[in-house]
Amino acid sequence: MQKWNKTPRSKADLVRALLAAQKQNIIDMDSRHMLEGVLWMADKTVADVMVAAPKMDLIDINATQDELLAFVIDKAHSRFPVFEDDKEKILGILLAKDLLKLQRAPELNIRALLRAPVFVPESKGLNDLLREFRHTRNHQAVVVDEFGRVSGLVTIEDVLEEIVGEIEDEFDIQEAEADIFALADNVYRVNGDAALERIQAEFEVNWPSLGDETFETIGGYISHAMGHVPRRGEHLQIDQLRFEVLHTKGGAVTWFRVTRNPGTPIAS
Repeated sequence: MQKWNKTPRSKADLVRALLAAQKQNIIDMDSRHMLEGVLWMADKTVADVMVAAPKMDLIDINATQDELLAFVIDKAHSRFPVFEDDKEKILGILLAKDLLKLQRAPELNIRALLRAPVFVPESKGLNDLLREFRHTRNHQAVVVDEFGRVSGLVTIEDVLEEIVGEIEDEFDIQEAEADIFALADNVYRVNGDAALERIQAEFEVNWPSLGDETFETIGGYISHAMGHVPRRGEHLQIDQLRFEVLHTKGGAVTWFRVTRNPGTPIAS
């Protein structure tokens, strides 16, 4: 086995050294991938990992409590930016768990529940952002461009995923073998590795083939239909089903949010 004996002079050299260390069983593959993630993260900025403004899930301060609760359940995030009148006017951050206070005290004004928003520029390095998140104990920041306009949203999860890969939440692990989860009426979370035939049978659809290509998974079918590697937040409408990319890993979609048009419930 060839050993790595050179003194690293670049990040590429370090990556090769890490690969050699893995081959010599000094570190395992997961450790190597994380160390490589740390190296390459230093070259990335907030703009590389943020969710773009059009894809942000924002709450209107004037929404009713019923509208607010339905929106939070549908989107299934833990934190939401809140705006007033104009989506550029971010008032603060609402924690989903704080909605319990509204249930106990309906007269409480939602403004009293908001946390102060944190704003960061697109050009901020991910290393610096991670350090800031750690020091301030914030988990989310609103991204602004050079003109001070809102351009996106970045979370601590977005940064950490550059090191450790996709971080799955409680929806992902509640049943290892399951691939479809009901989130709300006509809204589902679907595993990208789910068999295409199973998805078509479950949702009672029959999609045509895409040229001469054949696909075993729903993720492969959607990716080919889009014509490129999907990114988080992108969506595609196929017949009565709207597929929104929730999570990706290694160029593949791990989870979709699927919304079915009202009046066509999923098969039982």
